[in-house]
Parts: sequence; C-alpha cells; structure tokens
Amino acid sequence: MTLSNAGSVLATLTQLTQLNRTSVLTHRVKDLSLPEFICLLDFITAEFQQFLRALEMINHEALETMLEQVMEAFTLKIGQLLQAERTTIFLVDGDKDQLWAKIPSGEDNAAKEVRIPLTVGLAGHVATTGESLNITEAYNHPLFNPEVDESPGYHTDSLLCMPIVSSNKKIVAVVQLLNKAGGVPFDEEDEQRFRDFAASIGIILETCQSFYMAARNQRGAAALLKATQYLGQSLDLEATLRLVMDQARELMQADRSTLFMLSKDTGELWSKVATADGNKMMEIRIPANRGIAGYVASTGQLLNIADAYKDPRFDPTTDRKTGYVTRNLLCMPVFNSVGDLIGVTQLINKHQGSFSTSDEEFMRAFNIQAGIALENAKLFENVLIEKQYQKDILQSLSDAVISTDMQGRIVTINDAALGLLGCPLQQVDNRNRHLWEEKLTGRYVWEVVPIEYLQVRLQDSLTTGAKHYLPEQNLTVGLFQCPLEEIEKPNTPPYCQSNDDTHLYLLAIPKSDNPRIYSLWNEDLSLVSTSSYLSSSYLSKEQVQPIERSINLTVNPLTNPQGTVRGGLVVLEDISREKRLKTTMYRYMTPEVADEVLALGEDALMQGSKKDVTILFSDIRGYTTLTENLGASEVVSLLNKYFETMVESVFEHKGTLDKFIGDALMAVFGAPLALKENHGWMAVQSALDMRWRLAKFNEPRMKNRQPLIHIGIGISSGEVVSGNIGSHKRMDYTVIGDGVNLSARLESITKEYGCDIIISEYTYNLCRHNIWVRELDKIRVKGKNQAVSIYHLLQDIDTPLNDKTHKFLDLYAKGRKTYMNRDFPKAIVYFEQAYQLEPNDKPVLIHLERAKHYQDNPPPDYWDGVHTMTRK
Repeated sequence: MTLSNAGSVLATLTQLTQLNRTSVLTHRVKDLSLPEFICLLDFITAEFQQFLRALEMINHEALETMLEQVMEAFTLKIGQLLQAERTTIFLVDGDKDQLWAKIPSGEDNAAKEVRIPLTVGLAGHVATTGESLNITEAYNHPLFNPEVDESPGYHTDSLLCMPIVSSNKKIVAVVQLLNKAGGVPFDEEDEQRFRDFAASIGIILETCQSFYMAARNQRGAAALLKATQYLGQSLDLEATLRLVMDQARELMQADRSTLFMLSKDTGELWSKVATADGNKMMEIRIPANRGIAGYVASTGQLLNIADAYKDPRFDPTTDRKTGYVTRNLLCMPVFNSVGDLIGVTQLINKHQGSFSTSDEEFMRAFNIQAGIALENAKLFENVLIEKQYQKDILQSLSDAVISTDMQGRIVTINDAALGLLGCPLQQVDNRNRHLWEEKLTGRYVWEVVPIEYLQVRLQDSLTTGAKHYLPEQNLTVGLFQCPLEEIEKPNTPPYCQSNDDTHLYLLAIPKSDNPRIYSLWNEDLSLVSTSSYLSSSYLSKEQVQPIERSINLTVNPLTNPQGTVRGGLVVLEDISREKRLKTTMYRYMTPEVADEVLALGEDALMQGSKKDVTILFSDIRGYTTLTENLGASEVVSLLNKYFETMVESVFEHKGTLDKFIGDALMAVFGAPLALKENHGWMAVQSALDMRWRLAKFNEPRMKNRQPLIHIGIGISSGEVVSGNIGSHKRMDYTVIGDGVNLSARLESITKEYGCDIIISEYTYNLCRHNIWVRELDKIRVKGKNQAVSIYHLLQDIDTPLNDKTHKFLDLYAKGRKTYMNRDFPKAIVYFEQAYQLEPNDKPVLIHLERAKHYQDNPPPDYWDGVHTMTRK
C-alpha cells in the first residue's frame, strides 16, 4: 500500500520544527488507518537507515580516500563527456580563500595537492564571480595565468571554465577543461551539456564536503574527549606533556606536535621532542622571545603559517638539530585558569594541506583543557617537591622526630628516631630500615616509644593544641637478633627471613608492669609465631640487647593554615653519654669520621696506636702587632671568624682538628681513622684551600683599611702515636712524634724564608706529581742530626704557571744545583738572574748572601750544603 504525499517525512518535520509546529506529525498520524500507519513507518524507517549508513560513513576511517575516488571518477567522466584533454575540479576552501585540487603527478600518478589563491587566474575569476569562461585562445586572454591555469610542460589552446553551485546557490567548485579533442574550441553545446549534470555534481560535492567536515568534526570531538579524559586523570607533568603531544597530533592529523612549557625563572621555552629517526627523545630549550613559539609566547597570539621557511619569524635551528623539515605549522598559546601563559602548542606538517580556521578553533578548545591539566600537573609536582623537601629536612635533623595523626598513630619517622630506638641504619641493604618503617608506621607512638607521660601529653596536645617539654626522660628498649639457624624456617615470622648471612634486628619493648620481660614490636607473639627460639609470647631480658637513652621530650601540635590541629609532632633529643661524646667529637672532626670512630668503640680513641699521618701547623704572622690596638672582645671575635673558615678547610679535606694553640691550629690527616685517599695530598689541598680562604677573608679588611692577616703553614708526614692523652679528669685526643715536631718547625721557619707554605720531603714524596714546588733548602732543625729537604708549595698541578714564573724557577733550581756542587761563582750568576725577575724573593737573597760568603770563605771539605737551624 502507498501513502499519498509522503515525501521526506523527516525533512518535513525538520522544517516544521524550525517553525515551532512540532505537533503536525501527531495530527497526521492520529487519523491514519493501520495500513497507512505501517506505510508511514516504512518511509521513516528507510530514511533512518540512510542516516545510519551516513553515520557509518562519517565514522569510517576510509571516508577521505572514498571522497578522493569520487572526485577522481567525476573528473575523468566530465573530461570524457566534453572531450577535453585535461580536466581539473578545483574545490573552494572558504576558510583559506583558496582553490585546491588533487592532480596526478610523477611516474606513479600519485595525487599531489595543488592550492591557488581564490583571486588568481581564470579559475579564481569563475569562483569569485560565478561567470563561465569559454576561451578559444587562452594566451590572448587577459586573465590567463600560466602558473595556475596550465600544467607544467603543457600548452593550453582552448579552455572552458565553469562553476559548480550547491543547493543553496553557493559556488563549491570550479571545473576547468583544457584543449578539446580535434583541435576545435569548446562550443555552447559543450556548455549546455555540462549544465545538464552540473547541478547534480554540485549537490554531490556539497554532500561530500559536508560528509568530510562531519567526519572531521566527529574525529576531532572524539580525540578532544579522549584527550580531556586522559589529561584530567594525569597528575604527572612528564606524562601530561606526552599526552598533550600525542592527543594534539591525533586531533589535528599533524605529523608532529610539540608542547613548549614556559620557564619564567630562565625565560625559556622547553620541551622534549623526538629526533628525526624517532629513536630517542631530546630536550630542547629556546629563548621565550625567539622563533615562532617565542613570538606566540611573547604576544599571546596564535600563528597559522602555511610555509614556515618563508616566514621571517621561523627559526630553523631545531630543524637542523633534529634533521626534521618543517613545512607548515599552527602555533597557539596555552593559558592557566587565571589567564597566565604557561606554554605554547605547536603543530607541524598537517597531513592534508595546511591548517585551517576550524583547526584553530579545535586547538583553542583543546588548549583550554590542556592548560587546566598542565596547571594541575605542575601543582601536583610542586606538592611532591615540597613533600620531598620536608622529608629531606626531617631526615637531616640530628634529633629524633616522629609525626602522628589525630589519634596518635605514627605517620612519619626520621632516621634519627629509628637510630634512637636501635635500628642498625648502617646495614648496606637497608632491610632493617624497611622492616622498622613498616612495623612502626601506623602504630600508636607510645606503644613503640615507651616514655612515661608521652601518651597523656600527646593526647592533650592533639585535643587542645598545647605544647609540652619534658627534660631528661628515660627511654628503655631492646634489640632482638634473629639467630641464623632460625632464618627461613617454615614457621619463622616473615620479618626474620633473610637471603644472606647477616642478621635482622627486631625492636623489643619492655612490659610496663615487668621491665624484665620484652615483647617484639610490643605485639602478642603468640599470634604471629611458634618458632622454636621463642618458648613463649615474650622475651626475657637476657634474650635482648638493652638500649637505655636519656632524652629531652618535646610534644607539639601540627596545625593547618587555619590554625586547626591536624596531627602531632614528637621530638626526642638524645642527651645520653654517646650523644654528648659525639657532639664533642664533632668539634674536632667531620660527622662522618666521628660516626665511624664511635662505631669502632671507645677503644679506638683510648688506646694508643701507631699511624702514618700528615701533620699541618698554621700560625698567624705578626699576631701581637695585629691585635695590640684591639680590645679583648675584638680579638676573640677576629680569631673566631678566622678559625671558622680555616677549620672548614680542614674538615672539607677529611682532616681532624687536633687543637688550637693561641693563634695557631694543628690538624691531622689520617688519624684517628686511616684515609682511603693519600693523606699527604689531602693536607696539601687543605693548605692551598686555606691560602684561598685567607685571601677572601682579607678582602673586606682591605676595603675597610684594616691590617691584613698573613699566615705560615708547615706540613710534614711520618709515623706518630695517636690516642687519648692526659689525666683521668682531663683527656684529649692527639698525636705525638717527630712528624709533629718537624711540622711545627716548618711552620716557624716560613718567616725566615718569606714563604707562606713549606712542606717536608716526606710530604713532597707522597704527592710530588700533583703539585708545583721549588726546593727551598736542605736543613737540620735544632735538636736533630738528620737533615731534611724542604719545599715551597706553589700550586696544584692543575693550576698553570706563567712563563715568567717558569723561567724564575728554572734559574733558582740551577742556582741551587751549582750551589750544592760548590760552584759558587756560577751559583751567584744564576741567583742574580733570578733576582732580576723577583727582587723581593727572600730565598734568592738568602742564597746570594751564602754563595758570596762561601766564594770569599770556602767551606771545609766535609761541607754538605745543609743549613743548620739555630733556633726553634
């Protein structure tokens, strides 16, 4: 059965809906008979099936290829019907004001996209005016432009160019036919024949364009939704950057996409991009005002460039670095929620043509979502950085610090707190640390830190925000060592299992009502173990290693910005003998060395031992004159500032401060612990560092016209005896021996030779390849028969000497050699030449005086060139 005047039911309803007459279908259906209603349903069903097929086409990935094939078939058929040698259908791109077409080129006839301005040539004239052009002699026509109206290598005679109009009378394409077969021009019959099917082609092309835009919009919307979902879920900045890049590329069908983040601190745009081969990622950084991305970052305006290398703002530096070639690009700013620019998106090389205004709209919407996601990611990154910063601060504290939640359960516990409870933190594989953190986190702090009044004070602090300080509290815990024979037995608790031959140490807490009985982690062991080494749920005092601490307890509330309590902070200051001893040792050696010494036990210091070390003595020159016009407090202040920087130099090179002797200091390198490094070289580096620090120390004194400080340093190496020396009431760690005495003598004779640093031959032999020196003399110090060569320390070998210094040292060395060989006249010549270069050099003057004396008064035959010191 048929339904009269059915027409397109859905099209009619659409029109009526626009006119607000939505009840027409209801009235129409109400009076239909059953057969008529079934027929109406068939009509609507058929139209909906067409819509479904259309939607399938829109979502089909091969739609663009299909549309290209339709265009290719139409082009071929139109050329056949009108007998043209060459036919081209130019589609109108209103966004770009261009005509574009796919034209076969090359041996494989691969389609090449051609674009021409909408106002150029015959095709452009037809597209803008709607007038048909039938030209018999193309080269004589004023609008003919061979660059756009003629294929390369082809000669055009006759030409027919006609518009194709859509259903709403809009020009959607231009058909250009060249050279009719037989050498005759196109006639009116050809024009009419084209008009017979032009309207149908116009509707088909309009539909194709609509399908293309709908498909593009569909893919774009899907990609934008997918990107939005991904971006909203990611809080990792690196991952978000990759998501933004990948989704933007998929969204815009571009070859590459880059998101540059703006670094306000450095004034740079940075990103990570793939190399040309795609095998690795490389970070690039560019000034925020350079290139295309820099222009967008500076102005906040988008750039849509069809030919990058023709734009003067384009910087090809990145292309040269990566080996990539940029053709066209779309560059847009990314803003955060308050409108501040945080980055720039850059899309490169669109797969089909160049980027359009609709591409700009899609990217603008995408960038809004990307900006929000990036802002969230940066905020999250800042939170992680701040969290790590707080964690580092917590771990760097020497006092034990434990934070709790509002119920008093442990949230964080630093290494000092673990060490206070007995955890062996020095174990290389960190198994004990991980175990202790796992067992203690989440426990009530007073259960595992058994200090009287801790629970009461913490709960009061959490409830009222009060602060409490309890000095000299007692803390008693114990360590239980897992026996090797029990490790990895079937019923052994998991925390006792090990894969090597070391032990695990477990925290044991004494019972409050019986301090001779301990419980592991303050838990009921009957619930977790039936191991043979535990005869009951508890441990006796004999089974654990007791640890007793004397601590100062501080309990404070943790508050949020509004002042509300959000947790508690328990600080335990160890004031036990070990802590006091360690604090004292920190005054004389670095914390690392002090910790190692303590790990060896008290015997490492108390018992004397022989060690091979290097000793450094340093003294202020002219100290009495320097301080005679200063008050007592000014003298102390000056010395404190001076020693502060000198001691830093000792510690930095792993030395131990032995003692201060008035305005002098004595340092030892290689004791109480032997150094892995060359102790002589470490002492020499410390002396060179002292020289540099002294120059810095004197700079403000020079500006304020205050007297400058000068020092002398003596260094020698050798075997000494080290240990705690003194009485029972007062003992000091020190070293004694000939090396100590010689170092002190060398520091003293720096005044005689006018040199700031003198080292003995024993130290020189330890590091001769690392330093520039000159042999000063061979001396015999007072009270000793053995002679020793001494050297003036100039610089480390990595610091080059100038030509003048090299020449001076060469003359001085030749003078010393001839002097020791008793050739005094020649020695005088060398020393006088050296004097011309350095007239104020004291060792040269000393040797000139000696050589002239021995020239007039020759020494006895047994003379060995050694100079005997007559005073200490």
